[in-house]
Amino acid sequence: MPEATMPGPISDLSAVRESVCIHTKKIFDSCRDKDCVEDLRFYPTTAANELLCSSQMIKGGSAELLYVYTDVEPVTFNRGFYSVDMRFFYRVTLQVFTGTPRYTEAEGLCVFDKRCILFGSEGNAKIFSSDTVIDELDVPARMRTNLPTAVVSAVDPIVLDTRIADGCQPCCREAGLTEIPSFIAQAFSQDLVFCDNNCRRYYVTLGQFSLVRLERDTQLLVPVYDYCIPQAECTGGDQEDPCGLFRNVGFPVGEFFPPNTVEMPSDYVSTRNYCACH
Repeated sequence: MPEATMPGPISDLSAVRESVCIHTKKIFDSCRDKDCVEDLRFYPTTAANELLCSSQMIKGGSAELLYVYTDVEPVTFNRGFYSVDMRFFYRVTLQVFTGTPRYTEAEGLCVFDKRCILFGSEGNAKIFSSDTVIDELDVPARMRTNLPTAVVSAVDPIVLDTRIADGCQPCCREAGLTEIPSFIAQAFSQDLVFCDNNCRRYYVTLGQFSLVRLERDTQLLVPVYDYCIPQAECTGGDQEDPCGLFRNVGFPVGEFFPPNTVEMPSDYVSTRNYCACH
């Protein structure tokens, strides 16, 4: 039996057995962004709002990306191009100091809107399909439009800065956020405060990395080497004992001997940890 071909670069094309037609999603266009989003309005929870009213200082904490809503629309007079509108929903946790040495965490919502234009080609076919249902009749799926599908990949943002704006104009007069999806509201333990009589407003600056692409269902002719058979064995669910895990951890020499210089972070992980601690 010939040796199985593993996924990866191929130097010998003589191992190709046949050409097959597959149905998959083809990426027509994509982009990446590094957004520094300044002064996003911070909408606190009820408890966080009471805490912020008595705050003396606020520092940046952490942020979690909850959901990205996407909408795709054709660009007028530019065939094959589409606008991708995105709305990012964040759960932001700030470090609030009220006169005691230790901070208290205040949780709230931030929302970021973004748009990009990508090429997604054209398609006029009406698409129908059937969903298989076990022990029942197959259910035909509803016809769907032939717009490309937008896919957004993003990591949790970095909290870069926070600030307080003093002003006694009621916030209801601002063109702010008034409604959010129910599942976003359920991600918080308490109700969010969108409008109150507090003269303070809170703003957060976030650093966001994201990838956006447009893709379509299509049929491609690809070479086939063999069936993709897993080579690794399935491991059991037994966990290694705690002491065995500890023995594999290297001795943290740097924790006992301070470095002569301190370098500023340069990658995503170290920058996120640095901003969360300062």
